[in-house]
Amino acid sequence: MAAITASMVKELRERTGLGMMDCKKALVESEGDAELAIENLRKSSGMKAAKKAGRTAAEGKIGHKVEGGVAVMVEVNCETDFCARDDHFNGFVAKVTDAVFENKQTDMAVLLESGFEKTREELVQKIGENISVRRAAVLEGNVESYVHSNGKIGVLVQLEGGDSALGKDIAMHVAAINPSFINSSDVPADVIAKEKDIFIAQAAESGKPAEIIEKMVEGRVRKYLAEISLMDQAFAKDGDIKISALLKNAGASVVQFARYEVGEGIEVEVIDFAEEVKSQLGNKKPDNPDEPASIV
Repeated sequence: MAAITASMVKELRERTGLGMMDCKKALVESEGDAELAIENLRKSSGMKAAKKAGRTAAEGKIGHKVEGGVAVMVEVNCETDFCARDDHFNGFVAKVTDAVFENKQTDMAVLLESGFEKTREELVQKIGENISVRRAAVLEGNVESYVHSNGKIGVLVQLEGGDSALGKDIAMHVAAINPSFINSSDVPADVIAKEKDIFIAQAAESGKPAEIIEKMVEGRVRKYLAEISLMDQAFAKDGDIKISALLKNAGASVVQFARYEVGEGIEVEVIDFAEEVKSQLGNKKPDNPDEPASIV
């Protein structure tokens, strides 16, 4: 029997879109014959699930669990909001959340290879949509969580000091306002430089003197940093107080936070089906002009 190498598994995985263990197993059963392995996989549900893997999954649900000083949050994606409300899908989200909690595992590839890949494929077959386990966060300590009622936005916040009510308020604020950093000093220099270049270009169009433009840019940079930094933001529930003052009054500070929004950063292809049909028709004309063209 031929030795099954990592490169053979990698090649089959790229061709089928299936998990590493499934590809290795198929190659073992076919004694290293990739074509036979694919033929056998096509006879199983796995290959059918693989075909769905190319479809964009930008809907889904945020799962979370907080217990005993450990908090986890996961994002599991599907193709439609209808699927996101399905009991089977939500049961899968709960299982993934529990597994992340028990193992404190944030590497989704490792989690799937531990047995969840087969469960995922079976769910794909049952529901008929592509499903992916996208990411997970684990925080430990004094952590509070908030998940919006629609399950699309979730937040974990770790505090030093403060109480549960304060933690909930901060988590809800992060969900609503979406800060990128805790403090303005946390913003990387390259991020600031990029925004500053944009502000300089915009201000230069005003035709004002260089010294005025410099002050305009400085003001815009300060405003930008305040907008993306949690400590500088006005509290969502009371605009008269900043988050920094709210925490100071409670003798607390934010150690770290994680915010997930379902589908953020996933590029969704919008298909115009009428145009798609036209593109498939191309310039082809029917033999009989009185008959409509057909798609081959």
